This record gives sequence, structure tokens and C-alpha cells, in this order.
Amino acid sequence: MIDSPHASRSGSAADPAATDSGAAHFGATDSAAPVDGPTADAWRALGGPDALPERVSFHGPDAVLPSRLPVRRLARATVAACSLAAAELAALRAGGAVPQVRIDQGAVATAFVSERHLRIDGRAPVSFAPLSGFWRTADGWLRTHANYPHHRERLLTALDLPADTGPEQLAAALRERPAATVQERAYAAGALAVAVAPARDTVLPLVAIRTVDETAPRPLGGADLPAAGVRVLDLTRVIAGPVATRTLALLGADVLRIDSPRLPEAEDAHADTGFGKRSTRLDLADPTDRAVFEELLATADVVVTGYRPGALDTHGLAPDALLARRPGLIVADLNAWGWTGPWAGRRGFDSLVQAGVGIAAIEAGPDGRPGALPAQALDHGTGYLIAAGVLRALTEQRTTRPGGRHLRYSLAGTASWLLHGIAPTADPHVRPNDEPYDPARRLAETDSPYGRLRYALPPVAYAGAPADWSRPPGRWGTDPAAWR
Repeated sequence: MIDSPHASRSGSAADPAATDSGAAHFGATDSAAPVDGPTADAWRALGGPDALPERVSFHGPDAVLPSRLPVRRLARATVAACSLAAAELAALRAGGAVPQVRIDQGAVATAFVSERHLRIDGRAPVSFAPLSGFWRTADGWLRTHANYPHHRERLLTALDLPADTGPEQLAAALRERPAATVQERAYAAGALAVAVAPARDTVLPLVAIRTVDETAPRPLGGADLPAAGVRVLDLTRVIAGPVATRTLALLGADVLRIDSPRLPEAEDAHADTGFGKRSTRLDLADPTDRAVFEELLATADVVVTGYRPGALDTHGLAPDALLARRPGLIVADLNAWGWTGPWAGRRGFDSLVQAGVGIAAIEAGPDGRPGALPAQALDHGTGYLIAAGVLRALTEQRTTRPGGRHLRYSLAGTASWLLHGIAPTADPHVRPNDEPYDPARRLAETDSPYGRLRYALPPVAYAGAPADWSRPPGRWGTDPAAWR
């Protein structure tokens, strides 16, 4: 420890039970040594030049993120694609060739569980609340998510249970009810519960990319960091979106997270994902705050959103509305279940998507209890892919295709790639790296307004990449609503 795929160009995705006949088959390049197949697939989905993945190599321990599914390969590929996109933009801004990308698998594994490594004055945050988890039902299993107080309240209301219900009482109530019935009652109440389902053959796009106009981009000029001077409005919560914007901040972007004063965030979560950025609160229903937001938007380069589809539309923040008001803008949208089908508008988190698409069933133990991936890999992986897409869009705008961009991602799309697009092992002719995994080498400590933090170092790596963020997280929601 130290101190300090294939993309859809028109946009389509689906819920776990839907089909997508236009989705391409993943994994076609797995045998194309020495290029890593998943990295090449992700890079192609992002529209990157075919030759650049040859610049990517990996080192460090192979025995990380153990799972029945190829989580290690997904994790390192998403970080590699992000690193390559950063290297590409760095070369454009500084001049010269695209730097080599060399990814430490140990750093990737550590970053993919950054929330578990976080310590605040020696205290470990609580990852899941007592009413979040797997529960046996009358006909199977159910996964609930009740980390936020309002989600807990809605879950208990949906089940007609008292406010002081504990895990034992919830378990008893759920054992008497079918999983699908609870799932739909919870959905109707705005709560979060998903029946554990078997894996399906549905294949979803990893990312959908749409060019909106032909507006010339704002000049950025030369810089040491690829995203220096780029202004990013961060309208995201929890893990995936904040990981994306945390990564853009690492690479030099001026990231300003905006939250509603009526929707508190978990301070521990922000202590993990708030590195490098600033955070403020604006009530978009208040005319004064709305005017401040519009001023920020008028000079923003990127907006990243991670709310349930439609949640921001009532505030005039639908992607097409944003792009109409700010031509040339890059809008990156994230949702849980995909962009078409009956589940498209539903709330969701990584753990719920794992349950709904079959991952929890695949990872089940010998007693049949559903299991989970060794990390919130859908969240973290999607976060790095979002950052990669934004970086690639910034490059394309200034080289081959000017104009605004609408990028769409989903946790279910990343899950589909994991389930259907990545071979479980790499080239069988390559000798495995049996180096022991020591996460302590990939951790750092710093003082912050929250206290002394122990945190995971960024895994993004290319020749000349920053080794750490420029600043620790500030207190959530306390920064001025202004660009630097």
C-alpha cells in the first residue's frame, strides 16, 4: 500500500425475456492471438480502429475474480478498452503515436471491488442492508435490494409488513409467496425485488451509438491528460455511472456531480466513487436552481445519466432534449434492463440484474442457493465502458465525425456479453500467470473531508497515464454549482 459486442448504431436493447435478432454474436476474435478477444470485441463495439488493440497487453496474477463465468476476462477487457480510448485521445492532444497499454490484472481485480477495500478512519462501510439479499420463496428464490431507506419502506409496504420488520420476519413472509408475485407487487410499489431466473439465450448490444448532428466540437488544444478541460455533468448514482465519471476525472475532466437535495446519497458510496470530482445539489423544479443547471449545460461537453428511463424526462432532460439545447454534446445513458421491452423502464441494480438474467442461478452453490459474481462486475465493467465511449466520442468528434453523440448502455447488455460473448479461458497456448495476488500493492491512503481513506488505485494504464486522482472526494453535495 502506498500513501498519497458489437455495437448497435441505431440503439437497441431488450429485457431479460426478450429477443434481439439484430444483435451480433460476441467472441469472434477470441482466437486472433495475440490480440485479446474480449478487448477487441469491446473496442469494436465502441467504433475504435481495428489495429489499436494490438497495443494492449496484460500482466499480473491470473487467479483473480474467480467465478464460473469469465469475470476476470470481462473486467480486464473493459479496463483495457477504457485505457486504449484514453491513450488514443492522449495521442491526439499531445501529438505522437498512441501509447502502449499494459494492464495489471491485480489492479483491475482490486478496483472492481473498490467499495470493499474502502476504509474511512479504519471503518469498513456496509455494502448491503439487512433486507437486501436472496430469500427463499414458495416456488424458488427472490433477490431484494433495500439499501436506500425509501426502497426499504416501499418493499415493506408492498408486502404489507410493519416498518420495524427484520430479516427473520421478511424471510417468513416471503416463504409463503411465489417469487413472481412478490416481484410484480414490489415493482408496482416502486420497490426492488426480482425473481431468480435461469439463463436465457437473449443477446443484447454492449453499447448503442448514435451521431445526432454535425456540430463542430469545442477546441480542446494540447494537454498532458487526455480529458483535460472537458466539462462533464454527472447525473448518476450508486456504482456504474459514478465509476465512469470517476475515471473521466482521473483523466483530467472537470466532473461536476449534480443531485437533488430531496434524494440523499450514501456518504460511504460517495467516499468511494467521488475521487477527482466535485459534487453539488440542485433542485431542478426550482426556477433559480434550474437556471443554474441550464448555465452549466450551455458549456458542458458531456452529460452522463444513470437514472431509471424517463425519470429525467419530466425535467426536460431526455437525451434528445439535451442534444437539441446543446448541439455537439455527448450524452451517455445508462439503465439496468436495456432500452426496449417490458422491463426497459424498471429500476435495477447490479445484484438484481444478476438474478434476473441467470447469473445468480449459474453461480448457485451445491445446496441450490443462488450465488453472485465475485464483484459488482456489471456495475464496474459498464462504468469503464461508459468512460471509454465518451473518450472515443471526444476523439471522433475531432478527427473523423463531428457532431453530438448519444451513447446507450445497460447492465443487462454487459451481463449478456459476460454470458454469451466471452470465452471462459484465454489462448490455451499462453502459460497462466501464477503470480500471487496481493491487493495491498494496489491500495493507497489519503486524508479527506471524510477522514483518512484507504482506497483502490485506478486500474487505467497506458504509457504516461496518471497513477492516482488529483484530489480526494469532498463532502457529497457541498461544492459550488460552477465549472472550475
